[in-house]
Amino acid sequence: MKLKQRVVLLAILLVIFIFTKVFLIDNLETSAAHREDQRAFQRMLSGLRVALDPRLEHTLQSPWEIAAQWVVPREVYPEDTPELGAVMHAMTTKKIIKADVGYKGTQLKALLILEGGQKVVFKPKRYARDYIVEGEPYAGYDRHNAEVAAFHLDRILGFRRAPLVVGRFVNLRTEIKPVATEQLLGTFMTVGNNTCFYGKCYYCRETEPACADGDIMEGSVTLWLPDVWPLQKHRHPWGRTYREGKLARWEYDESYCDAVKKTSPYDSGPRLLDIIDTAVFDYLIGNADRHHYESFQDDEGASMLILLDNAKSFGNPALDERSILAPLYQCCIIRVSTWNRLNYLKNGVLKSALKTAMSHDPISPVLSEPHLDALDQRLLSILATVKQCTDQFGPDVVLVEDRMTLSHL
Repeated sequence: MKLKQRVVLLAILLVIFIFTKVFLIDNLETSAAHREDQRAFQRMLSGLRVALDPRLEHTLQSPWEIAAQWVVPREVYPEDTPELGAVMHAMTTKKIIKADVGYKGTQLKALLILEGGQKVVFKPKRYARDYIVEGEPYAGYDRHNAEVAAFHLDRILGFRRAPLVVGRFVNLRTEIKPVATEQLLGTFMTVGNNTCFYGKCYYCRETEPACADGDIMEGSVTLWLPDVWPLQKHRHPWGRTYREGKLARWEYDESYCDAVKKTSPYDSGPRLLDIIDTAVFDYLIGNADRHHYESFQDDEGASMLILLDNAKSFGNPALDERSILAPLYQCCIIRVSTWNRLNYLKNGVLKSALKTAMSHDPISPVLSEPHLDALDQRLLSILATVKQCTDQFGPDVVLVEDRMTLSHL
């Protein structure tokens, strides 16, 4: 063989070797990532049941101190939370030492201070479990049980970006009124044999109070995030106008995502992928009301999008509001880890997992069967949407590898 031919052959072999090595390394890395996703999924399933047990492993710390130490820029609580049940037990049983009107907002809520100084947000029951909220997907009062269900879905999806929520029964006459501020106490009334209050908020009306069953009121309590982590509010790029006949740009501009990608903090960092994750989360729970969102302050786009205020969810199991998925189908990108987790939850696994996760909550059953069935159906719609994207652009473009290291130091 001539020298020139040998050189050409060696060059070809070298190219083949390089491509083979790159291909194998990529596949090994991908396989390793997939195996870790599978292991994480199995760990999640094994820890779904959260028994509300007061025992703490770290007896020198209060449950509030433990929960505060969990918070880091990319998650509210860690994957491994053996003391989650103890913290949630404290949330649902600790003595209420002060009650006030809720922080500013549109919906009725109360701010409670529990023994040990921990703030929680109390949202009262307004609807029976099988009540269907008609009209727009964001219509109606806040649903306290939706907050509980959304928290456990956050656990199941592996996001860990929602503050802790648990159901609680409170006696308005003996637990709230004696420690209520004058501002809150002034909104109490009696309707028939039931104690009621209407609070202070944008839509709070004396004619529309929340009423207990006698003196006992069912509700949810959400753990206040530590004050050392101040929040920053952002307008959601896919927010609605809430004005009849006036569309937001994303509702008529199919290239809207291209414009979003050119603006901070969506031009770099994890925030746009967080928006996509949130669209998946909100579509599953039927939340079309995320007009704003919160992150930690001065984070320059690096911290997570915190999944706060999920109560405008689970209103109508028959309504699948596809526009909630606009960030996904307009941008056509999604985290590989999110995509893997969604696939693991097919074939009824999501419904079963959520039922198991919520089974120990004091207000169980948290959701009606139609709402649980709707989750499995909406999951199929999300998977089909991603499939359309990968068919059009290819999986290498659509499925984005973005596994950020989380520090608890």
